[in-house]
Amino acid sequence: MYFQGVAETCNFTHAAERLNLSQSALSRAIQRLEDEVGQPLFERKPRSVELTDAGLIFQSRAEQILLIVEDMKAEISDDGQTGRLRIGAIPTIAPYFLPDLLRQFADQYPKANLVVQEDTTDNLVRRCKQGELDVAIVALPIPAKYVEIDNLFEEELFLVLPPEHPLTQKKQIRLSDIQHEPFVLLNEAHCLSDNIVSFCRQRSVHPLAVERANQLAMVQELVALSHGISLIPEMAKKLDKTERRVYRSLSGVKPKRTVVAIWNPYRFQSQLLIHFREAIHAYVQE
Repeated sequence: MYFQGVAETCNFTHAAERLNLSQSALSRAIQRLEDEVGQPLFERKPRSVELTDAGLIFQSRAEQILLIVEDMKAEISDDGQTGRLRIGAIPTIAPYFLPDLLRQFADQYPKANLVVQEDTTDNLVRRCKQGELDVAIVALPIPAKYVEIDNLFEEELFLVLPPEHPLTQKKQIRLSDIQHEPFVLLNEAHCLSDNIVSFCRQRSVHPLAVERANQLAMVQELVALSHGISLIPEMAKKLDKTERRVYRSLSGVKPKRTVVAIWNPYRFQSQLLIHFREAIHAYVQE
């Protein structure tokens, strides 16, 4: 615990405050640990510390040990009703898919502690692999191995236009009709942008992103203000009740994304986690 506190903060003072310990006591504890290991674990600097090569090895093993201990505690107390579930989701899924699902699950398992974290796909995959998350809901493709992938559903990406846009008058809108239109997209860290650009380029259309945003709601607002057009997931379209935007399904091959659940199959799978994964499928079928 003391080692992890210093390693995470890179500062003895901050680590001591977090651990509710005096700095001198923390320093002595780390020194005793280094004496026992026979190697310095931290390189001391005037205002910070850095892990040495030995410290990096020690940190890796310490994290593995902590995960084993955590799994052991969870397995001993696994009753299928209580415990903590750490659930992740990407920003283009979390606010549209999770609220009702979490509400239904909480009603069924009122003693469960549900912790939700929203992040990009890369970070969620990494945190699942490291055991920081129990399950995450993301969209394909998944840029990593060693995680279990459970396909949930496919959803269409709908073209969204400002109401006065000339294309709203067309009965059918093809991908070729929008190839010269300015696009409003999410920042490159979001996989939805990759899905859109990849779909278009596979059909020899190269969307021009004139503006980028951090949130899907902002993309929709910029479209409403005639800054450009975009493609929006069906789950976001369903919750958009305003008349300031027009949604149309593209003719021909539809742009889609595949939503999946991922988890680390090498960690202990609690009954509560299994119940939650079952609840996801039941919710999708509804």
